Amino acid sequence: MMRAGARELIVAEYRITGLSPDVIAELVAEVGPLWHEQHQDRLTARPRRRAVGAGAKHKFVFVDRLLATLVSLRHGTTHDLLACWFGVGRSTIARAIGEVRPLLAQRGCTVAPGIRLRRRQRDRRWWRWMRIRTARWAGYRPSPRH
Repeated sequence: MMRAGARELIVAEYRITGLSPDVIAELVAEVGPLWHEQHQDRLTARPRRRAVGAGAKHKFVFVDRLLATLVSLRHGTTHDLLACWFGVGRSTIARAIGEVRPLLAQRGCTVAPGIRLRRRQRDRRWWRWMRIRTARWAGYRPSPRH
């Protein structure tokens, strides 16, 4: 869960998301109901033992999901960094971006043609080195082709 004031700082600072607070408010108003409807459909799509709404409540609310997606699209930050920033797990960030990004695309918010959202080659080499190093610390020796 985000600290008090962090969400307001992200919304207020243009350099973080690349959008003004008014545009972010419009996105929340337009995309929020679509996400909520999609979420409710997912909850009611399968047989349940407990009623919809029972259990733990979302601590990572839609506004935070939208902001994490916007920051990810603008800066290409890793999910680990966003997870630390928003106070949730990496898988939660990945799931949130996977849910919100198609909704933004439906609205017409897409990445400009010619821009590729991927890691730089240097980052890939670093992650490969780290994966091998971590495996060796754990006593596992990966095959040379990895």
